Amino acid sequence: PPVGRGTTVVAVWHSKVEAVPAAEAASAWLSAYLDTEVRLVHLDAPEHRRPIDPRYAEPGETVSFADGFPLLLTTVSSLDALNSLIAQGDHADEGPLPMNRFRPSLVIEGTPPWAEDEWRRIRVGEVTFRVAKPCGRCVVTTTDQSTAERGKEPLRTLARHRRFGDHLVFGQNLIPERTGRVRSGDSFEVLA
Repeated sequence: PPVGRGTTVVAVWHSKVEAVPAAEAASAWLSAYLDTEVRLVHLDAPEHRRPIDPRYAEPGETVSFADGFPLLLTTVSSLDALNSLIAQGDHADEGPLPMNRFRPSLVIEGTPPWAEDEWRRIRVGEVTFRVAKPCGRCVVTTTDQSTAERGKEPLRTLARHRRFGDHLVFGQNLIPERTGRVRSGDSFEVLA
């Protein structure tokens, strides 16, 4: 429903944020492509962003439409290790899983599997990030994006090998300490 001049309310989990609709032509194109009516929106002002969970964030740190954190990091070696575990399990036919199944923002190469579990601060290119917490994975990861078929993996294997408390984890949620550019191929450094 419209809120003010040119804005609409968008629900992201339990939060409601004011968003600005994109041009009608963009929404019409996306609706036609997806074969369902959608409305493309964006956040145009920092004050419309949602606060990050205060258990992990500094005061004033926010996120836009992302799940709970601004960025998600995964590593190639951890995906390789997970795929090896899947290959040994009851649903080996569902693997190997591609990296995009986990929807990461940053993918790091050249580290040992699961090394990211120990990182607290990293630098990628010119940006330093706090490693906030492991990413608890949901049922969306069990859907093959190219076929829309649902399976048991990776959650079945994560439940056996990557359970932290009540969460099945793969990847790490990141919070940037300041703005900057990150480019494919940038250098990577563990700071803490």
